[in-house]
Amino acid sequence: MPVESDFLVLGSGIAGLTCALECARVGRVVLVTKDRLPESNSRYAQGGIASVWSPEDSFESHIADTLAAGDGLCHRDTVEVVVREGPDRVRDLIALGTNFDLRGDPDDHEYDLGREGGHSKRRILHATDATGREVIRALSEAVRASPNIAIHETHLAVDLLLERGERPVCWGAYVLDRETRRVIRFPARATFLCTGGAGKVYLYTSNPDVATGDGVAMAYRAGAPVANMEFFQFHPTCLYHPQAKSFLVTEALRGEGAVLRRPDGEAFMKRYDPRAELAPRDVVARAIDNEMKVHGFECAYLDISHRDAAFVRGRFPTVYETCRRFGIDMTRQPIPVVPAAHYACGGVVADLDGATALDRLYACGEVACTGLHGANRLASNSLLEALVFAHRAARHACARLGEDRRRWPDIRPWDPGHATDSDESVVVTQNWDEIRRFMWNYVGIVRSDRRLARARTRIALLQEEIRAYYRDVLLTSDLVELRNIATVAELIITCASGRRESRGLHYTIDHPRPDPAWAHDTVVRRRDGAGVEVLAPPRRVSAQ
Repeated sequence: MPVESDFLVLGSGIAGLTCALECARVGRVVLVTKDRLPESNSRYAQGGIASVWSPEDSFESHIADTLAAGDGLCHRDTVEVVVREGPDRVRDLIALGTNFDLRGDPDDHEYDLGREGGHSKRRILHATDATGREVIRALSEAVRASPNIAIHETHLAVDLLLERGERPVCWGAYVLDRETRRVIRFPARATFLCTGGAGKVYLYTSNPDVATGDGVAMAYRAGAPVANMEFFQFHPTCLYHPQAKSFLVTEALRGEGAVLRRPDGEAFMKRYDPRAELAPRDVVARAIDNEMKVHGFECAYLDISHRDAAFVRGRFPTVYETCRRFGIDMTRQPIPVVPAAHYACGGVVADLDGATALDRLYACGEVACTGLHGANRLASNSLLEALVFAHRAARHACARLGEDRRRWPDIRPWDPGHATDSDESVVVTQNWDEIRRFMWNYVGIVRSDRRLARARTRIALLQEEIRAYYRDVLLTSDLVELRNIATVAELIITCASGRRESRGLHYTIDHPRPDPAWAHDTVVRRRDGAGVEVLAPPRRVSAQ
């Protein structure tokens, strides 16, 4: 039987939980999450939420910092909206019971504001070094307490339910129950893609296993435009240890004075940028990558041992305990670090209300491309964007629900065709591993025309294999995620191959400088039949 609702929310990170809470005020909400609440990419965010909070700060300063990091591609109207509405959305979190760190006397209610790379002021609200976990805790408790929200855990969206027409309409999604392997119809009058990022497309990533690009892949297959997929952010500092899978070492360490060093102890960042450790992430990640490749180092080292040990343990308890578990005392010795895939600055094209080109479909958070981040995301702007756009999208959908009582058309049950069961899971594992390796080697921090050409050849062959396997084998969550990862990889490769310059997170040795002619978004959509169609630039970004 179909699972019907007014609002279908796909994803349980900060964007998804916020959408669910807002929509539950006026209608029935179904929240679908591929794992179990509270697992999500948002939960692992360490640094915090950037928001103008101090009298020494200003909206103009935060806007300027965001535009500078975006390297000429930010949409100023989006930046203005997010920065100016940000403080109100943070107040919403506080009202829900989110406990951000206070400075000095708790009775003063003054928040301890951190500073990170690219920020000219202290404006990062945080909960020690586990901000995402604390925010998700508060939101999850509120969602579970709402009588209007039904939560479906271990369910994975497969594809969107579409009504074709001049402007296609999204009426929900087909969803795979991971435990029974049944595909169920989830019709809804508004659908929110809040599925997060796609870090698992790369061999090394700070993202958890759920980050497989599901929302971008589904929207692309449904015909929605996707933009700026070449701009994938690599976090400069993930813990380098064979047992430390995906552990991010927060940028806030550098904000508190940590220094990047070579294995011989030499600090090197000032040779790359006068801002040294406080340069934007793309600069720092390329510097570390260059030091490792030129000198053959296995890693770099992040040193905060010169700060008071009690301060380090109190400010960074998660990093401290994790390092200690692996035999590293960060109060006495530097932390071995390497860059890793961290955040997709591109995604499904969405307007200022989170609306996409498909009627009744919204995209919020990392899955969306709103124009906020441009060619490079400013640290701690991601949680802010998720909050602001989830709120705006939910309000837009709720207002429309009150005006338009139209219901979905008849929706056919999922048709598996002639697919049969298979125990060849090794095929899925092999294909996934191959994609992640060539994406890391050919479409990583530093790119070239030759590397991208190799990647195009490999993904074309793999897509043929995956399409055949997908058609012939009954669905599993691994197969659905492999299909999505392959789609996202193809989109990243296509966008990167088309941008004949270096800008922000996209650096190619064959075109090492920015070109004013390329000061626009890269927008693609699915070509009728097969393949990726690159659209004419919808807008040239105005002078910042």
